[in-house]
Amino acid sequence: MLAVLAALALALLGNAPSAIADGANPTWTLRDIGQRMCVNSGSGHSGTYFFVPVFGTWSTPIKSGIRDLPAGSTGEDGTPLPPGSNHGNTIIAFVLVSIAPTPVGVYTPEVWASDGVVTQAVPVTIHVQDRC
Repeated sequence: MLAVLAALALALLGNAPSAIADGANPTWTLRDIGQRMCVNSGSGHSGTYFFVPVFGTWSTPIKSGIRDLPAGSTGEDGTPLPPGSNHGNTIIAFVLVSIAPTPVGVYTPEVWASDGVVTQAVPVTIHVQDRC
């Protein structure tokens, strides 16, 4: 687990910001840190999570979630972020997911964040295999 967190911290240092969905100029960014996981097709994976890497400064609460999960899978709303800032490489929010038993394939849901005016989204990759 420590190796995974270290790899994510390194990834945060060099990745470009996500695309802005509605064309505004926010003072915060949801970064694409190349998140991925492997899930066994027959059993799925319950009680796991994806990070919501928000950086910058924001004056209104930021909500987050995940969309386009494989059929039968669920995601909870992410950790709400009150007005504030994050200028380091600290992950301050996440979304909980449960991946249902799913046919083998590669799935690309999106983690999203919104301040009520601007919504940004980044892809995450779920590799579903017979055995991980």
